[in-house]
Amino acid sequence: MTRAALPPRATIVEVGPRDGLQNESATVPTATKIAFVEALADAGLPVVEMTAFVSPKWVPQMGDAGEVASGVTRRAGTRYSALVPNLKGLDAAAASGMTEIAIFAAASETFSQRNINQSIAQSLETYAEVTRAARHRGMRVRAYLSTAFGCPYEGHVPVAQVVDVSVRLRDIGAEELAISDTIGVATPGQVSDVVEAVSARVALGALVLHFHDTRGTALANVYAGLECGISIFDSSSGGLGGCPYAPGAAGNLSTEDLVYMLNGLGITTGVDLAGVVTASKLIAPFVGHPLPSRYLQTEIA
Repeated sequence: MTRAALPPRATIVEVGPRDGLQNESATVPTATKIAFVEALADAGLPVVEMTAFVSPKWVPQMGDAGEVASGVTRRAGTRYSALVPNLKGLDAAAASGMTEIAIFAAASETFSQRNINQSIAQSLETYAEVTRAARHRGMRVRAYLSTAFGCPYEGHVPVAQVVDVSVRLRDIGAEELAISDTIGVATPGQVSDVVEAVSARVALGALVLHFHDTRGTALANVYAGLECGISIFDSSSGGLGGCPYAPGAAGNLSTEDLVYMLNGLGITTGVDLAGVVTASKLIAPFVGHPLPSRYLQTEIA
C-alpha cells in the first residue's frame, strides 16, 4: 500500500498555558505558570501561547497575564504569544513584552454572541482595529476560528461559512489562521473537506489545525490534516483543559500524544518528548485531577 506523502516537518504550537489552563477550575499560582511555560520552551516547543489578556471577571485564571508574561525568561529560538480580545488587551500585552498576539473569532453566529457578546461582523470590526494596531507595533498576529467543525448551539456549521470568515480574518491582517474544533466533534473526512475548501482561498502554509479530543478523534484528524499538507498543529501539554461544552470530556489534543505520533511517522518536530512529560508532571499537581494524555499516563503508571 502506498501512503500519501506527508510533510517532512511539523510545527507544534503549545497552547496549554492559555487554552488549557483557562478551562481548569483550580487556580494555578503565577510562579507555577511561569515555570510551566519555561519548561515547555526547554522541551523545544517552538511556539508557546503563554496567557490571555482578557477580563479576569470572565476568565479568572488569566488574571495574572501581565505577571506571567513579564516573569517568563525568554528562551532563544522560542516564540511566545498571548490571546487578546481588544485594544485594551493589546496595550497590556505590549506593555508586558509580547511581540505576538492571537485574536479569536467564530464561524457560528450564536457562539460568537454567547462567547464574546458580539456578532461575527462586530467582532471582525474590533479585530481589524487590533490587528492594525498590532502590526503598527511590529507584532505578529494569528487568528483562531472557533466552531469551524461544529457549534454547541447550532450544531452543523456550513463549510461555506467557515471559508467566508477565514477569508475575512486573512483580509484584516491575520498572518496565521487556526481552524478550530472547539467542541471536539470533527472527523477525518470533515477535516479534509474543510481544509480543501479553505485552502482554495487562503494559503495552505498559513493554516493551522486546532483539535479537541472530546470524542477521541483528534489524532485521526491530525493525520487527515497532514494528508492535506497542513504542517502546523496546536496542542496542550498533558491534554490540559476540559471542554466547557461537554462536562467531564477530554479537552485539547495532548502534546505528548501528538509528538509520539509524529515521531512514529518520521515527521520532525524538534520537540523533546521527555521534556514535555516533565512540563506536564510539573503542572499536574496544581489542577486537581489526572491529565488525560495517554502517553503521559504510560509514563506515570
